[in-house]
Amino acid sequence: MAVAYESSAWAQVKEGWRQLYGSFVREGVSVENHEFRAAAPVDWGRSFHRNSVELCLNLRGTGTVRDGRTEARYQPHTVGFYCNAETDLEASRAAGETHSFITVELSRSFVETQVDTMEDALHPALRRWLINRGGSAAAVGAMSPGQEVTFQALRQPPVPVGAYKLWYQAKTLELLSQVLFQPVAPAEFFCQRQKRVARERAERTAAILRSHLADPPDIEALGAQVGCSPFYLSRLFSKEMGMTIPQYVRQIRMERAAELLLSGRHNVTEAAMEVGYSSLSHFSKAFCTSIGCCPALFPSATALVEKFKARKRTP
Repeated sequence: MAVAYESSAWAQVKEGWRQLYGSFVREGVSVENHEFRAAAPVDWGRSFHRNSVELCLNLRGTGTVRDGRTEARYQPHTVGFYCNAETDLEASRAAGETHSFITVELSRSFVETQVDTMEDALHPALRRWLINRGGSAAAVGAMSPGQEVTFQALRQPPVPVGAYKLWYQAKTLELLSQVLFQPVAPAEFFCQRQKRVARERAERTAAILRSHLADPPDIEALGAQVGCSPFYLSRLFSKEMGMTIPQYVRQIRMERAAELLLSGRHNVTEAAMEVGYSSLSHFSKAFCTSIGCCPALFPSATALVEKFKARKRTP
């Protein structure tokens, strides 16, 4: 019934909605993936359950959530929450944009059970909502590099299928602790801060590149987005990631192409175009170098496929 409810709410985007884990009705938690191009405004609010809290990790596209008095606006690379009681929230997704976001919807009882005795540390808006047992609340802020990594992992968990339930349960609680609580900045030495900022910039750069496979930003644009010079970004990325930015782009492009070929829904030409290659010869050469065989033979190369899957499962 819960899946039917969500499928109906997202009928406008068809295959652009997919449930990743859980059931709001049975378990009080539902993790859902959304990725679509909106030709017209999308009524996002139809999917919200009453007496619920929903976390949103918004990678691409613009969305708004309103309660009649206030508005929470989700820009690319933002994360937040919104909740309601017995009144429906108004929400929409902008037309003419590609939207890529993941939601984690939690029932009131699930949240109350998880945060029992920790209410004083919650975000003030959520704390008021829980205490008053009515009304609505919302908050939105910048997505951290770690959350961008989590975003990608939620779509393809780095564990065997049999462990998905345990993994998603752990990730749900991890996100709940990050998004629903008031952050407290710990004291930090200068050298520690330098290392942390370098790591965060490298992770943020990697997340941006993963979300723009077909048309990755150049080094100047990447530097502007993560807040450092192109030269410094190039150097710190190589140090933190163990490869240059071009090498990383090629790796993630080939990994994505391999996934598309294994799905059986894309031929070699379609996979190449999807990851940004207009030349089949250049794509085939890069694929062979990275994966170990030509793309046309890859789906039937059992040993290479198993090796690829094992590598993807490794965190």
